[in-house]
Amino acid sequence: MLPGAVLPLQSGLGPVGTAGGLVYDLLLVVLDGWYWLLTRLYYLTGLELISPEFRFMHRALLVGLCIGVMAPLIGTFLVHRQLSLIGDALAHTAFAGVAVGLFLNGVLELGVSPYLTAVIVAMIAALLIELISEATDAYNDVSMAIVLSTGFALGTVLISLNAGGLAVGINQYLFGNLSTVSAENAAILLVLFAVIVVTVGLTRNQLLYVTFDETAAAVAGIPVQWYNRVVVMLTALVVVGAMQIMGVILVAAMLVVPVAAASQISRSFAGSLWTSVALAEIAVVLGIGISYYGEATAGGVIVLVAVAVYAVCVLAGKLGDHYGTEGPAPEVGAVDADSLEAGSD
Repeated sequence: MLPGAVLPLQSGLGPVGTAGGLVYDLLLVVLDGWYWLLTRLYYLTGLELISPEFRFMHRALLVGLCIGVMAPLIGTFLVHRQLSLIGDALAHTAFAGVAVGLFLNGVLELGVSPYLTAVIVAMIAALLIELISEATDAYNDVSMAIVLSTGFALGTVLISLNAGGLAVGINQYLFGNLSTVSAENAAILLVLFAVIVVTVGLTRNQLLYVTFDETAAAVAGIPVQWYNRVVVMLTALVVVGAMQIMGVILVAAMLVVPVAAASQISRSFAGSLWTSVALAEIAVVLGIGISYYGEATAGGVIVLVAVAVYAVCVLAGKLGDHYGTEGPAPEVGAVDADSLEAGSD
C-alpha cells in the first residue's frame, strides 16, 4: 500500500441501497477525504497529532472544527436573547438521552446509537421548554429548570436500574473523550452540521428579527413561536454534537464563551457572529492539541482556552476604549426592519 493511502470504510448503517445507507456511504466518503487530507498534511509537517496511526484524532479534529462553527452560530442568537443557560438544560437532557440509549442496548440489546437517542430526547426537551413557557406563561428560566431537572433525574434513574452496565460507559458522555469519536458518530455530527448551517442560512433574517424585536416581528407577519422553536431545536442538535468531545458538563460553554468574547471586540451583529466562529475554532484546535500532548481531558482544556481567549478580548476591548478607538457594538444592535421583512416574504 502506498504511504498515506486510506482504507475504505465499511458502511454500518442500514442495508446498502436504502436512502439511509446511501447517505451514510456518502458521509464515509467525506471522512475518507478528510483522512487523506490530514495524512498528506502529516507527511508535509511531521506533526504527531495528525499521524495516520491516530485516526481517532482525525475524527476528533473534524468534529471539533464542526463544533467551532455550529456552537457560536447558534450561541450568538441565544446570547442576544438572554437564553445562555438553555445549553445547560439541553445538555442535561441529552445526558438522559444517552442513558436511554445505553439502557436499551444493555437491557433490551437493541443496538441503537446513544447519540441518536440523545438527539431525539434533546429535541423533545427543546420543544417542551417552549411549550411550557407558552402554556403556563412561565419565564424561560422556569421551563429550562423544569426540563433540566427532569432530564437529569431520568438519566440517573436509568443508570441506577442497571448500574453495572451503564456506569462505565456513561463517563465518556459526562466528560467527553477524543478516543471515542467513532466513524459513525462523526457521520452523525456531519449530518447535524449540515442541518444547522443550512437552516440558519435560510432563516437568518427571520431569526435576527425575532431575536431583537419579537413584537415587531409578529406585526410583520413572522411566526415568532415557530422560529423560537427552531432556535431551541437547533441548540439541542449543537449540544448533542458537541457532547462527543466536550461532555455534558462543559458543552454549554462553547455556546456562550466565544460569543461573549466576540462581543468585546466586534462592532456589528454579523461581525460578532463571524468573530465568535473564528475564536471558537482557535479554542478547539489549541484545546485538542494541548489535551493530546498534555494527556488531559479535551473538553476541559478547550473551555479553559476559550476562557483565556475571552480574557484577552476583554483586555483588547478595554485598551481600545482607553486609547480612543471605537469600542464594540452594544449587546443589541439596530435591525434593518425593511430588509428583514423582505427576507420573511
